[in-house]
Amino acid sequence: MENLHIEDLDNALEALLFVSGDGLSVEEIASMLIVQKSEVRNSIKRLQDKYSNESGIHLITYNKKAQFCTNPKYVEIVKKALAPIKESRLSNSALEVVAIIAYKQPITRLEIEQIRGVNCEYAIQVLLKFDMIEVIGRKEALGSPFLFGTTEDFLKRFRLNTIEDLPDYENLLESIKILEAPKEGTQASLFKEIDTIPDYSEENVVPDFLKGEENIEKVD
Repeated sequence: MENLHIEDLDNALEALLFVSGDGLSVEEIASMLIVQKSEVRNSIKRLQDKYSNESGIHLITYNKKAQFCTNPKYVEIVKKALAPIKESRLSNSALEVVAIIAYKQPITRLEIEQIRGVNCEYAIQVLLKFDMIEVIGRKEALGSPFLFGTTEDFLKRFRLNTIEDLPDYENLLESIKILEAPKEGTQASLFKEIDTIPDYSEENVVPDFLKGEENIEKVD
């Protein structure tokens, strides 16, 4: 498939993303279509322009991958068309825990509890169930406790390309309320549009539950 015309490349990429369902990396796509990665990135940008605004399908990118998803505007219609999947509402404690993990990963449950001052076991179990966090290793310490980090699903649901794109704490905690699904919400409801586009140039604003912590910074 060498020397693909721009239109052919876009159409081929569109077809690949449609049948794959899951996200495909730029490297995977380039290998499949036998084209340069720069060509794939340009094609993704063109398709993002095509599938945006009022289009029923949007093309999102996260962790150097591309994937089709439902336009958040039509979530209610999708919910009515599909059998509802009930979700548990995430508590405020779960929201705080995922924010801590996002910025301080890798981190153990004990370290999270030292920051919050309360037991976080249940909140961690809920976040694991929602595939927002995962075990990424063990700490070299007594008992070899699990280390937690955020997942690709976390990036997708908050429309972040990489973890480096995390907004300041205030915007993250506001955006993360998306996870509090409405009554009879579906998985699609987690893709609700974020009203305010974070200004990543601003310095981090530390919320009340993290005040007093030292060396809080974005993960490199």
